[in-house]
Amino acid sequence: MAGRLPGRSVATSGGNLVGRDRLRRARLGAVLGAGGLALATLAQAGAASAAQSVWSPTPSATPVATSGSASGATSSPAPSASIGKGEGMLQVLTFQGYVEYGGVSSRVNWLTPFERESGCVVKLDRVRTSEEMAARFARGGYDVLSAAPDLAGLLVEQGKVAPLDTALVADYRRIPKRLRELPGLREDGKVYGIPYLWGVNQVVRAGDGPRGPLALYGAAPAAIRNSPLSIADAALALKGTRPELKIKDPFQLTPAQLDAAMKLLAEGDGPGRVYWDGSLDLVRALSAERVRIAQVLPYHLDLFQRAGRPMKVLKGGPATGWVDSWMLAAKPASPNCAYRWLNWMSSARAQRPAAAWTGLAPANPEACGGRARRMCEAYHVRDDRRLRDVLFAARPARDCGGQGGECTGYADWAERWKSLRASPEPGKPRISD
Repeated sequence: MAGRLPGRSVATSGGNLVGRDRLRRARLGAVLGAGGLALATLAQAGAASAAQSVWSPTPSATPVATSGSASGATSSPAPSASIGKGEGMLQVLTFQGYVEYGGVSSRVNWLTPFERESGCVVKLDRVRTSEEMAARFARGGYDVLSAAPDLAGLLVEQGKVAPLDTALVADYRRIPKRLRELPGLREDGKVYGIPYLWGVNQVVRAGDGPRGPLALYGAAPAAIRNSPLSIADAALALKGTRPELKIKDPFQLTPAQLDAAMKLLAEGDGPGRVYWDGSLDLVRALSAERVRIAQVLPYHLDLFQRAGRPMKVLKGGPATGWVDSWMLAAKPASPNCAYRWLNWMSSARAQRPAAAWTGLAPANPEACGGRARRMCEAYHVRDDRRLRDVLFAARPARDCGGQGGECTGYADWAERWKSLRASPEPGKPRISD
């Protein structure tokens, strides 16, 4: 049962880890022993479910500007606008590990300072995947949520989230422009998301593992993230090896391009491939040498480096990544508390412990100190050139993300990924463990 603090409702979802893995790092450590790399600790925060508390929003609630300037829904409002008095309560929907309140360790708590300073009591619901988040959010009652790109684009399209008054978010412009202006967070000149944490996918080999741009999809046993968006990584590999496909954006694929990417994924599929949902799946597969090549995050590289088992990164051009962002519900019951939350979660004070805990990169480079220093170094957070080389995910769309043409949508990707994972081949594992 997830912990419950006085005045706070905390609910978690305990469904299977399927679909888009949010990589709730939890606390995963490793030590090097006589028998090789072994896992030392793994404690998933809020592993069981608690009862969810859902309440109905006030349909017409809007942020209150106390300086006499109305708080409009534009991306460039009058800078004199300020946030009004908090309503006293805030309903938050997020992923496991993205907001901690001291339930796992008293040292891991960046929620209580917000409540103390804002006067807004948080009702916190946590899920493991975007699919679970979409289902929860559809029930209504939430003021803010931390959406992944596969869900964020859908919510903007459906009008389920509101454009943001970025003048009310003090640290917004401390976040690199590259992250602030991702297509999935903007539409018609309006801003819909405040970047929070981000990750980048890398391909590594252990020892004498295979090499080359298509190595991850060859005959050698490999570990690949269990996500429809992993199709984009296969498309990116084809972009560099099959120019006749004319792939421009690996997240916006025509039917023929999607077919080619799925064919590449299927060619190397078999009993030895591991589709990993969480860090434990991946580390077990690599440490036991069940696979020699894998799709990983910089956090995993750092983990093996510290354990004396360094991995070699396959070089060769850009890599895919994603940004998870805070969004405001279209009709929040507590808009002032919501904007106070957006301020807090974009600040270094919140993103520093969040990055250290999740093993992801903070969107605000000012967070790169103290406990977050290792993650910032692993992700090269302050290196603008590295950041430009990351192709950040956007939800696949039939209109090719507004670029013109006819592409495949996210539903097509999800269905094709499901078919790949449902291979009837005897002995093929559906998940790694």
